[in-house]
Amino acid sequence: MKKIDLGVLSGDVLVFGGVYSNLHALDALIDKAASMNILPENIICTGDVVAYCAYAQDSVERIRDFGCHVLAGNCENQLAVDAEDCGCGFELDSTCSLLSKTWYAHAKSQITESSRIWMSNLPDRIIFSHNNLRFGVVHGGASDVSKFIWPVDSDKTILNEIDLLETEINSIDCVLAGHTGIPMIRDINDKKWVNSGAIGLPANNGEIDTNFIIISEKSIINMKLEYDVNSAFQAMQATSLIQGYHSTLRTGYWPSEEILPKEMWV
Repeated sequence: MKKIDLGVLSGDVLVFGGVYSNLHALDALIDKAASMNILPENIICTGDVVAYCAYAQDSVERIRDFGCHVLAGNCENQLAVDAEDCGCGFELDSTCSLLSKTWYAHAKSQITESSRIWMSNLPDRIIFSHNNLRFGVVHGGASDVSKFIWPVDSDKTILNEIDLLETEINSIDCVLAGHTGIPMIRDINDKKWVNSGAIGLPANNGEIDTNFIIISEKSIINMKLEYDVNSAFQAMQATSLIQGYHSTLRTGYWPSEEILPKEMWV
């Protein structure tokens, strides 16, 4: 397991995840950070730079050039070893699993050997302190990079993940996670579990804007990201990525809800 401790960060910290090969969203996020005067050293990506959308290699090159901190997601782990699937944790024969075959094959065909080497060297844990609080960053969960932690999960489920993470990196006040694509902030006892959501796809809520978070000196704030949705949609069409996720960009709804707990279906 690779760990990186960033030490103490001052000023606002921007956290995002799930670029999902959506280069248009990544460019918008970088522009947004610049408009907020947040430098790359205060920006953290929770992983899955590559996934559903059209520009896998271009997204890797863009985020590497940008120079923010990047955590390994399951997609990076799988592509790094040239695996045959995304390792997303979908149930076999589920719609999500079947759809992943197309976008993963597309991504795998684009990713260069240099990008695979970069992915193989990404950390599994990022640690930092901010405003007298200690943060630990994971992709899915501490128990599994592909663990889904949902807003409706029990306190016990989340505390178990926090306890496990603390055995790895010592005491923390807040976990920052990704993987689900659904933003959440949960307060449990004296701990927080925060998911920034994804910038590359909407959060299955009928809104086309995507999500990231800002950690300020006083609070953690959910933020919306506007980007060129139509161009991202057209790029997916042009590369025959038309199995459903292209429509998500315009409708705000996923092609399948079966990976979600039933109480989150819309």
